[in-house]
Amino acid sequence: MASQDQSSYKAGETRGHAEEKKEQVMGKSREAADAAKDKAQQAKEKASGTTQAAKERAQESKDQTGSFLQDKTEAAKQKASETAQSAKETTEAGKEKTGTLLQQTGEKVKSAAQGAADAVKSTLGMGTGDKNEGMGTGDKKEDATHGDRED
Repeated sequence: MASQDQSSYKAGETRGHAEEKKEQVMGKSREAADAAKDKAQQAKEKASGTTQAAKERAQESKDQTGSFLQDKTEAAKQKASETAQSAKETTEAGKEKTGTLLQQTGEKVKSAAQGAADAVKSTLGMGTGDKNEGMGTGDKKEDATHGDRED
């Protein structure tokens, strides 16, 4: 009876440790994902600001001068467009990295949970082939919560 209580205690303790580890890993994943999203948003905002400023400068130049400045304006627009495209690509790369990180984290959590489950099974004597191993063969069952026996 004391051995069973001790096994139950160890199983609960193992489960608690696994849950705590899972929460830590998930917290780090969330932090990494949030940081990647923030960085992508900043890049997008910067690109948007650069594009808008270039458009405004281009419009002012067009209004003030002839075709020579129009050519320069087109170059500025092109540069702004290239900058925006680069920012977009950077954002997409950040999203891909975040997805990979979350996938890896999920696999780690799954592995930790499986390890905890295996530890609990092993502690309870259910870790190897025979499902009845360690359970006894008598007709009496013991209630794990109260220690009462049933016939």
